[in-house]
Amino acid sequence: MTETAPPTQPTEKLPPGLYIVATPIGNLGDITMRAQDVLARCDGIACEDTRVTGKLMKHLGLSKQLWRYDDHSGEKDRIRLVESMQSRSVALVSDAGTPLIADPGYRLVQDTRAADIKVTSIPGPNAITTALTLSGLPNDRFLFAGFLPAKEKARREVLLELATVRTTLIFYETGPRLTKSLTAIKEILGGRKVSVARELTKLFEECRTGTADELNQHYTEHPPKGEIVLLIGPPEDVEISAEDADDMLRNALKTNKASQAAGEVARATGLDRKALYARALALRDE
Repeated sequence: MTETAPPTQPTEKLPPGLYIVATPIGNLGDITMRAQDVLARCDGIACEDTRVTGKLMKHLGLSKQLWRYDDHSGEKDRIRLVESMQSRSVALVSDAGTPLIADPGYRLVQDTRAADIKVTSIPGPNAITTALTLSGLPNDRFLFAGFLPAKEKARREVLLELATVRTTLIFYETGPRLTKSLTAIKEILGGRKVSVARELTKLFEECRTGTADELNQHYTEHPPKGEIVLLIGPPEDVEISAEDADDMLRNALKTNKASQAAGEVARATGLDRKALYARALALRDE
């Protein structure tokens, strides 16, 4: 936590429109000068949680009208905001980081643009890129895929869908679900490098990189807290051993029929599906 900033004095008001403002993901010192200026000069702020944004405004020495706009906001809320932008400047913020990344703000932007109202984006902190730079994983190409599903079957389906994508995969995750996700990553994606970045920019920031199995052991012994970014390195051009393929088939057979298990491992490894099916039948009958 940084020291309270001196009050920012508004000058000329902003032209009417929507202003997408990135805010700190942890350390309040990461607020940009341009973000402070927009928040000081706008007519009001649409935010996920008025209490969270209220703390930021207090830190900046500002007082503004705050309108709640979150996952539960409906079409009527958007219509009111868009109508207000005809004559007022509205800043859109999330609880932390860049708005519209894994939050419902994109609908508001769609409606605002459809009404031919100017939209301006003020860039700033973002957990995805912060975690990627810390992880040491390949960063020339990456895919952000939101939150991994909470249910096991849906989680496995997402990982299987992305198994052959040759780029670093990035997910948001929660502390209570982290070890379950790491278990699924080990079973489906094998020994790829994985990073867990949490509490980014805060006092207890950490970023651990290793195999899913290694990280699972650590976080089973040390249950994680705080917001988490989970990163998975791209597949390497290595030959899958028969032993590794058998391990993957055994894990897949825990929840699937032999044909489904063979298809799952084939998608993850590129191995021949018919050969895997024959092996799955043999393993099933052991």
